[in-house]
Amino acid sequence: MSSLQEQKILLCVCGGIAAYKAAELVRRLAAAGAQVQVAMTDNAQRFVAATTFQALSGRHVRTSLWDEAAEAAMGHIELARWPDRIVIAPATANTIAKLAHGFADDLVSTLCLATDAPIAIAPAMNRLMWAHAATRANVDTLRGRGVLVLGPGAGDQACGEVGEGRLLEPEEIVSALAQACA
Repeated sequence: MSSLQEQKILLCVCGGIAAYKAAELVRRLAAAGAQVQVAMTDNAQRFVAATTFQALSGRHVRTSLWDEAAEAAMGHIELARWPDRIVIAPATANTIAKLAHGFADDLVSTLCLATDAPIAIAPAMNRLMWAHAATRANVDTLRGRGVLVLGPGAGDQACGEVGEGRLLEPEEIVSALAQACA
């Protein structure tokens, strides 16, 4: 039996070209027995449609703090209480900075502040953004608070450069989460 069996995972997808890999991540998490709920930032929706994640997860995708149907019952608080673990993949430099500094100006950052579930981030960004002192300090801050940092990997990047900053492959993320849940 997988250590992800029956785990409730809230997958938060942020805006970056690596967002397309989050669809495969949903599929692999579900195959490992996890229940997956997806939340997306506005920028993530510029790369992948919510309907893709809804089809793969079988659940309505949350995209806004201002969803009137969900918020009539403080839906973002209910959603923040639901998961056994929150996974942010891809985690952009912007979202990492928001989490490190306690901002809550969108659905994803608000969910992360309103939960007591463990959080894992899978960074994905250009190699120079990943290497920047501000990003490294933000990641160190999150690690110090117990956030699990998965990656990033190294290799070819969408911008044409090569280096560290690639989103780990979905199977690598699932394997790391399974170890963390074991």
